[in-house]
Amino acid sequence: MSGDHARPTSALFRATPAPAHEAPPRAARHGRREGFARRLRRRILAYRDIEFLSTRIPGDPGPGQECLLLVHVRKVVGQVHYRLCTSCAEGVITGVDIDARFLASGLPTRALSHLRSRHPGITWRSTLTGRTTRDLLRRMRIPTSSASSACVHAPAVPEALQSAG
Repeated sequence: MSGDHARPTSALFRATPAPAHEAPPRAARHGRREGFARRLRRRILAYRDIEFLSTRIPGDPGPGQECLLLVHVRKVVGQVHYRLCTSCAEGVITGVDIDARFLASGLPTRALSHLRSRHPGITWRSTLTGRTTRDLLRRMRIPTSSASSACVHAPAVPEALQSAG
């Protein structure tokens, strides 16, 4: 028996130390992509394969809560909740929920840009105060306001619904 199968792997038992000029072994050819390549691939995926679908019903009278769905291969990967009043020409973003794997891909910025282009002439503001959404809204130049400042055209919410929520 040659004894190669029981060769010690510890540096204490090595006959000669490894030369300093040797680089550590590289990852497998088809291994996971790291760093820049992974981010670039995810950004391309976000720009190519994500569809935007709105829950707005054509001809729906009055302002109400609406939602922009971000769909990737029949799966919802994000939602932008907003209220829209065409009488005031004002829109309020009330929620941005995006899957964690798409947060750094530029998808939230693209979703808000799509919302702006879908409703031209609307002045947008937000009621969100979370750190990640606050940074996103600052980049998009959307001001933050209090949740209590509602549009005068917004329908009054009945007492029964307010206590249930």
